[in-house]
Amino acid sequence: VQLQAFGGGLVQSGGSLRLSCVASGSIGSINTMAWFRQAPGNQREFVALISSGGTSNYADFVKGRFTISRDNAKNTMYLQMNNLKPEDTSVYYCRLMTPRNDIWGQGTLVTVSS
Repeated sequence: VQLQAFGGGLVQSGGSLRLSCVASGSIGSINTMAWFRQAPGNQREFVALISSGGTSNYADFVKGRFTISRDNAKNTMYLQMNNLKPEDTSVYYCRLMTPRNDIWGQGTLVTVSS
């Protein structure tokens, strides 16, 4: 199984972006997908996760601004990011966790200008 994240780019403060993460191959029916991010010089941090059953959880700093969703039929996870701030500038990584695997995607860069 491989993950590919895309949708990053340059956006002004207050703008929006939608990230996508596509999993290729069979990922099973029980899994959790998540977004993490890492800014230069910082540790990778949790952003949001969603289970195969649709349960979601968010880091406090994105609550009310970001929305995670998934389309199980397409093995795809999304992150709708609204009201972006310069401090959201990071490489965003997707992650897939199953009973057997823990897989990371390659990351997509989000840059928010002030």
